[in-house]
Amino acid sequence: MSGLSDRLRGLVTGETQADRVVPPSGHTARLTSFTAAAMAFLTVFALALSLAAGRLADRWQATLTGSATIRISAPDDQMTAQTNAVLAVLKTTPGISAFRPLTVDEERALLEPWFGPDLPLDSLPIPQLIEVEGQGYDAEGLRLRLAAEAPGAVLDDHTRWREPLVRAAMRIRTLGLVAILLIAGATAAMITLAANAALSANAQVIRVLRLVGARDVYIARAFVRRFSLRALAGAVVGTVAGMAAMAFLPAADEAGGFLTGLGFQGLHWLWPLAIPPLAAVVSFVATRAAALRTLKGLM
Repeated sequence: MSGLSDRLRGLVTGETQADRVVPPSGHTARLTSFTAAAMAFLTVFALALSLAAGRLADRWQATLTGSATIRISAPDDQMTAQTNAVLAVLKTTPGISAFRPLTVDEERALLEPWFGPDLPLDSLPIPQLIEVEGQGYDAEGLRLRLAAEAPGAVLDDHTRWREPLVRAAMRIRTLGLVAILLIAGATAAMITLAANAALSANAQVIRVLRLVGARDVYIARAFVRRFSLRALAGAVVGTVAGMAAMAFLPAADEAGGFLTGLGFQGLHWLWPLAIPPLAAVVSFVATRAAALRTLKGLM
């Protein structure tokens, strides 16, 4: 614990003389800052995608689990009788909390996005739909009762198309998390290359420091501090830019579905704040490993 606290203290306070080994400007500084900013910006969107997919899966699961639809297809002279028979069955089915037949206007509203507002429902054999709400009822038993009382009635408890949607949303969330890990790996690789370039460019200075008694850990600390602070600053800029971009996305809307729910909601806005510290940690680990490895080769 004391060794870790000493390294963190050195990261914050730094070593003034050793800091001179690392160039304060140049392509390595710009590369490190730009890489951290770009990767943080992408991480914000990957995180938003993952969280949005998780919310979507939860919403679909909660919304569709407690709802079902009964479709009645029957000749006109039998439609009323079969509808009344279905309603009587639903009244005596345990677990059914509410049900109601949809009106002609409601069915027209459901079909309008597909067929337009001028659909002549009166001249088409449109089935009667009954909206059912409830949980814990015996779906197979209800299907058998409906088949006996109303042969034209079909129960759709949304299981057939609900589960693929939920699985797809969960996979999108997993892909978002995998993307974040890949971004972290790419960031570590780029910072490692920048640190190696800086070490190689200052090989003569490093040899002089060794001649006057500087240890490799002392020299590496300067690189770790400088590159970690560059990564932290760049990640802050990228995270702020990403959050600002997310703030301008359309708000979540049921009509828009998934595409209008990609932004952060509620306490999820706190998650991106962890990106800059994590970027600094990734830079710390990558730079320290690269510096100690490269210094061993500079004999």
